[in-house]
Amino acid sequence: MGMAKSRENSSVKAFPNVPQVSLGCDICVTFSFKDGAVEVTVAPAITTGSQLKFWNFNCLLYSLFYARPKIDAVPSESATELAALKEKLLTMAGYAEAAVTRSVKALIRRDDELARLTKEQDDLIDQLEVTVDDLALRLLAQRPTQPDLRFIAMAMKIANNLERVGDEATTISRRVIELSQESQLHQADEVPRMAALAVQMLKDALDAFVHCDAAKARIVIPQDVQVDDLNKRLQHELTLYMGQRPSAINRCLNLMVICKSLERIADHATNIAEGVVYLCEGRDIRHLDNNASNLTKANVPLS
Repeated sequence: MGMAKSRENSSVKAFPNVPQVSLGCDICVTFSFKDGAVEVTVAPAITTGSQLKFWNFNCLLYSLFYARPKIDAVPSESATELAALKEKLLTMAGYAEAAVTRSVKALIRRDDELARLTKEQDDLIDQLEVTVDDLALRLLAQRPTQPDLRFIAMAMKIANNLERVGDEATTISRRVIELSQESQLHQADEVPRMAALAVQMLKDALDAFVHCDAAKARIVIPQDVQVDDLNKRLQHELTLYMGQRPSAINRCLNLMVICKSLERIADHATNIAEGVVYLCEGRDIRHLDNNASNLTKANVPLS
């Protein structure tokens, strides 16, 4: 009865310096941390031969003696690795964009040395993809928040597209070296226009990623149709020309491969732009027609 009465009269007060507990009798108080709170174990110091009873309760305090260190004072390991992931991805984007630009310049100038440089630097892009994937997998193991999870998933997808862009630039460079040994076909005059569109799409998609600009990314997506149309027209013209001039078959085939690579670069730029929209808005606009993908309200929210 005495113990029950003491429990009824118990009270807990938190003064500016020390949390105090009063139960109307001699007590022993133990403080410990659990799940961000202070757990207080109170044991009456009265023993009458019967089993000693304990009362446990949680005191939700903002700090212990107002001296708890701030968690944000030091960047977490996840934050550091996220920053490293973005840095590696941006570096990879720079290399991929430069590779495409060099291969196109090599085509226009018929510059073998520039073409060879593009082939040699493709290994750098491949290695960066491996690094990005490794960082992303380590971050996924840390159970990231939903926004971070979207960024990590898109980083892996964008890295894959950038690696493919580097491969296409290498393919163009190989064909440029072969074409430089023979006279140029008049159909090659149309290739720089197609290349300019594909390169600009890639630049705009990467710029949208850097600035998390979903509106700019949406502008990139419909431009893929122009590149597709140019590719189809050039493929048709070159096919007809091979029938008329069998001696030009090898040159025609090289130009056809270059056109197809440029069309694929535009496709990868489109994929990156769609990834940027998902990253910024949490909306998946893949496999929608161009008009629907360019409208915010027509998209499907995923978050």
